[in-house]
Amino acid sequence: QVQLVESGGGLVQAGGSLRLSCAASGRTLSTYGMGWFRQTPGRERVFVAVMSWSGGSTYYADSVKGRFTISRDNAKNTVYLQMNSLKPEDTAVYYCAARRSPVRNLWYAEGAYDYWGQGTQVTVSS
Repeated sequence: QVQLVESGGGLVQAGGSLRLSCAASGRTLSTYGMGWFRQTPGRERVFVAVMSWSGGSTYYADSVKGRFTISRDNAKNTVYLQMNSLKPEDTAVYYCAARRSPVRNLWYAEGAYDYWGQGTQVTVSS
């Protein structure tokens, strides 16, 4: 079992930056693909970014390419999401997720992820 806890959310002005962290416990993350999703009220959770266990493969949603960067520190059992040039439409609850299956398969699919954090709110004001 893997427990994931996100942190780093908050209120930021448009154009600003935030870095989200996701700390894992229970098992090492070194063999898991790690991703980020986000959700706004009344909508489904949507894919943001994912990184393979080795860090060699990453995928991003088109809406965040060039602005967000996913990274991981397996020694610290932590994954990060650096968010720059934030826009009001980035406002959402952000979730960290872990998956055992290779990230090259259905990297965007919520159902491909095995463990989820509780989420952290990011609010971007205009």
